[in-house]
Amino acid sequence: MNFSKIVKRELEVAFSKTGQPFWFRIVKYCVLLFLLYLIRDSEYLWHILLSAFAISFTIHFWFRYKTRGWTRSYGPWKHDQNIKS
Repeated sequence: MNFSKIVKRELEVAFSKTGQPFWFRIVKYCVLLFLLYLIRDSEYLWHILLSAFAISFTIHFWFRYKTRGWTRSYGPWKHDQNIKS
């Protein structure tokens, strides 16, 4: 699989309408922005942001590995309900 196909598939998964309900995305980003607002002056801001990035990056690639590039179901990811490539 070449790089452009991988990027295209990652974007399909990221913006999938069935991956997360729209209301959940709105609530998720509102909560994230609110938490960022609360810690904006904290001396630990960059430590928290880097830790959150590392954790989300690890979870993303774990699911990508377990689903073999988003082509199999695993945990909350149900391949049959999503766009097939």
